[in-house]
Amino acid sequence: MSSSEEGSGTPDRKYSGVRRRKWGKWVSEIRVPGTQERLWLGTYSTPEGAAVAHDIAHYCLRQPASLDKLNFPSLLPPGLRTDMSPESVQKAASDAGMAIDARLISERAAKEEGCVHSHSHQYDDSAGGGGGSSGLTISVEDYYYL
Repeated sequence: MSSSEEGSGTPDRKYSGVRRRKWGKWVSEIRVPGTQERLWLGTYSTPEGAAVAHDIAHYCLRQPASLDKLNFPSLLPPGLRTDMSPESVQKAASDAGMAIDARLISERAAKEEGCVHSHSHQYDDSAGGGGGSSGLTISVEDYYYL
């Protein structure tokens, strides 16, 4: 699936495997290798949440030799299993995406309220998307369930 947006005429950041619904939510899905089946990864409030979900699923399903095509390769947890069923991959990817979504939403809300957060997970809103070169330093390892 390519990263495209539905409806909106404004340019948004592009992430692999992520698209924007016309009402503003971000969605992600991926094809299961060797089948015609699509694996729904979820609907997210942020494109980063959808992108992380896609990265986890892409890695688990396809075991790529290179991480160059992932959106946030540095967020893949060490020891991420690649021998899971599509349903387990779907849950792991969705959980990771939702965790990123929740973290970013709470950080943005706190930033808008003028609060200063003292935890180590930060998101740099000025960073560009794709290729893993972003200020997103949230680890999904804490949110990954086997």
